[in-house]
Amino acid sequence: MNPAVRAIARAAMAARPVPLADVQARAELLARFDNSYLVPVDVFAEFAAALTDRKRPGGPFAALCINGRRWFRYHSVYYDTPDLRSFHDHRQRRRLRFKIRERLYEDTGERQFEIKLKGRRGETVKHRRPLLPGDAALGHGPRDFLSAVLDRSYGIEAPVDLGRSIATDYQRTTFVADGQRITCDADLIGRDLTTGDTVRADGGLVLVETKTTGHLTEADRLLHGYGIRAAEFTKYCGALSALRPDLTANHWQRAVRTAFPSAA
Repeated sequence: MNPAVRAIARAAMAARPVPLADVQARAELLARFDNSYLVPVDVFAEFAAALTDRKRPGGPFAALCINGRRWFRYHSVYYDTPDLRSFHDHRQRRRLRFKIRERLYEDTGERQFEIKLKGRRGETVKHRRPLLPGDAALGHGPRDFLSAVLDRSYGIEAPVDLGRSIATDYQRTTFVADGQRITCDADLIGRDLTTGDTVRADGGLVLVETKTTGHLTEADRLLHGYGIRAAEFTKYCGALSALRPDLTANHWQRAVRTAFPSAA
């Protein structure tokens, strides 16, 4: 267990557990504002302790618990066009941009086909469709769903030449309070599905993402107090940039080098 996994596990075990239904009821947040932080494990330990302190005004953040587990393994496959349209739309900060992925929750076996968009105010809007055993991620059903979402949201046609780009694996614990969700990811591994190359994130960092309907949360302000600022970092663009350094954009190059020092 690397230091980051150990840190999220300890934080999750110290928190009050809540079931998935409570998380969805209190903070499902399919439309939300996100901030990402690359947090050293020693700072993360203090940060998580403050959020889950039972004396916290308003009550402590609780940890998602499913079948007795409080941290979980995630596997995602991202889809893009041969010229990496999705990646470059994000690199160029285009307003109409989207990511397409298949996500597997390894500890429960649940699969989802997901589309993440940017809303008019800069918020993230996630659309998802369950995948049944044996369903192809780019079968007729998911492709029809993708076409409907992009047409309804952006008035554009879905790309037809999609293929697998990269896969990511990591471990996550999730903390929740009313209207706020904080995901804490460790041991991020990216794999280029074209070349087979892999890259592993710094084992001493936790990727913390705050999610809320507003812009700044208590968690954001707490991290700012530790001198940690939001990083322009996403798993897809960050891992692909580390795997293919010629793709790196200047505005997220520093975050990529921090997250993946071996690639730098």
